[in-house]
Amino acid sequence: MNFIKIFLVIAAISLLLDWYVFSGLKTLTANWASTRLRQLVPWGFWVISVGVTVVFVAGTGSFRVARGMTPFHEYMLSFFLIIFLTKLFFVIVLSLGDLGRFLYGIGNSVVNTRKPGQPFFPGRRKFISELAVLIAAFPFTSLIYGMIRGKYDYRLHRQTIYFDDLPDAFDGFTITQISDIHSGSFDNTAAVQRGINLAKAQKSDLFVFTGDLVNNAAWEIEPYMGHFNQLRAPYGQFSVLGNHDYGDYVQWNSDAEKAANLETLKLHHKELGYRLLLDENVAIEKDGQKIALIGVQNWGRGFIQIGDLDKALKGVDKDAFKILLSHDPTHWEDKVRFNTTQIHLTLAGHTHGAQFGIEAAGLRWSPVQYRYPVWAGLGHHNNRYIYVNRGFGFLAYSGRLGIWPEITVITLKKKVA
Repeated sequence: MNFIKIFLVIAAISLLLDWYVFSGLKTLTANWASTRLRQLVPWGFWVISVGVTVVFVAGTGSFRVARGMTPFHEYMLSFFLIIFLTKLFFVIVLSLGDLGRFLYGIGNSVVNTRKPGQPFFPGRRKFISELAVLIAAFPFTSLIYGMIRGKYDYRLHRQTIYFDDLPDAFDGFTITQISDIHSGSFDNTAAVQRGINLAKAQKSDLFVFTGDLVNNAAWEIEPYMGHFNQLRAPYGQFSVLGNHDYGDYVQWNSDAEKAANLETLKLHHKELGYRLLLDENVAIEKDGQKIALIGVQNWGRGFIQIGDLDKALKGVDKDAFKILLSHDPTHWEDKVRFNTTQIHLTLAGHTHGAQFGIEAAGLRWSPVQYRYPVWAGLGHHNNRYIYVNRGFGFLAYSGRLGIWPEITVITLKKKVA
């Protein structure tokens, strides 16, 4: 089933939900005094919902040729998602009430207590429709909040990691990491600058960016070059590519045009002041001691897999302390943690934490955890660590709820014997 067919199926399901919600709203408004309102509420919902669905379906293919998913496409998708989930919650509550009516009717028939002329199903209670509206209001208001405030509600995450063999000179060394900028999605330059200011204020020793500078097209970062080039660190700024940076999710006029886009994007990394690591390594030196910083192109389970870790490790001393920049955490899951060469710390992104979930009061949940075992924060395996950044930007859903945009500060510490 291709891309467009999937969205047509979703649209068909949405229209079926519309019919059921419409019937519930008619029950809700049946006893209202105003005839105009009795008609306006259910029919108004129908017009809005069907209209959003039609616009959504009409636009599903347009971003494929738009050289990137723009804020317009994301708002279109987001409003469809919000209305779809709101309808779904409404329908769940309403259907439970209707199930009760059905069971009541069956019970009456079995025990033969139904009076002559009495309908098989008792009438739908207005209370059930009111309850459905109340419960459906929760996802609606929450997702709207995620669009208005959540997507730029930058949070600072600090993580201290201890190592036995960290060179003494790097005890207390700090790294600021951001990931998944997705600059083509931004719609508020001042809000983006607030996030950059927060990252700058950390004054870390090293700055790293772990991929997905754009949604697809190199031009998306150009309005923000003067903002992200403010990120500087005494020991340099380094970056890698993510799966979206290769332009695989839009249509190009030719392979040459697509290749030129990637070359332009690489140039933008340089103009931002970032050393883009393409399956290579550099030595970070402090007080006569060194650590190896390694960067690979994207390698992800189910995504583009061109990163070459063996190539990136060439020339690195086997006993050196190593930090790897690799966009997709499945690279660490499948390759890095089992590599014969120990890589002490991998810094990744990619998951966005699904931009939706719960991280409060000791509870951590996001739907993305069913695909990525380490979907946010710190993970480890046999003294090999990974930190997954939740992402600076957003994609598709133009918002964040519960999983807020992240700036990470990692402190390397020497473990005391």
